[in-house]
Amino acid sequence: MFGRRRKRNEEPEGAVEPTAEDAPDEAEVRRVKLEPAPRPDGPWDITEVGSPGEGRVDLGGLFVPGVKGMELRVEVAGDAIVASTIVLQDSALQLQAFAAPKREGIWGEVREEIASGITQQGGTIDEVEGPLGWELRARVPVQLPDGKQGVQAVRFIGVDGNRWFLRGVISGQGAVQPQAAGLLEQIFRDTVVVRGDTPMAPRDPIVLKLPEDAKMVPDGIKQQPAEQEGASGSRFAGGLDKLRRGPEITEVR
Repeated sequence: MFGRRRKRNEEPEGAVEPTAEDAPDEAEVRRVKLEPAPRPDGPWDITEVGSPGEGRVDLGGLFVPGVKGMELRVEVAGDAIVASTIVLQDSALQLQAFAAPKREGIWGEVREEIASGITQQGGTIDEVEGPLGWELRARVPVQLPDGKQGVQAVRFIGVDGNRWFLRGVISGQGAVQPQAAGLLEQIFRDTVVVRGDTPMAPRDPIVLKLPEDAKMVPDGIKQQPAEQEGASGSRFAGGLDKLRRGPEITEVR
């Protein structure tokens, strides 16, 4: 069963002012600073997988499952590769991993930041308990190619791991019709994160690398439509405003 929470700024009919006795506990409302939940179905830490490179593309900080016919794009911030995007037909999944505290998950707090940034832009947010746990389903204002204003559907998913946090952004048909995103959700679950032992501040991005044997097609710094989704003030609110597209693998067999 999936749960659904009320949209931001949506008031129920007949709402009354809550009393002190009715007020929910702060920890229940925010669900932050909790220990990472178990991950029996992934995503995985490098220590939990015997052969991470089997059936996956080695991006250094991530091992991403390879699916026949997919495009795998890497995206850069400055000189560092910090995200990868899997494109399958008319849907896409962007993956980005960050350092996190050892005994404290950050996905609850990150969801609040994403929601706040998008609503400030005039977008809307639904917080839903979906196949991968709590996620945000957003409708984000974007500028269309003809200059008019439009709205784009985006799903933000996330999982807290062993000193890391993996965020996914699903766009395209997989966001418009979430039931069509099953394969992208499975790729997210089967991704392996390599945090490493280097000291990192919480929320620092885990840097990726290009695959050694990949067939690359350079794409310069062409901006993708998703880059326009960045929300003010948070690297997690799309996290795309400071990224640009780099080389891509045209097909993974």
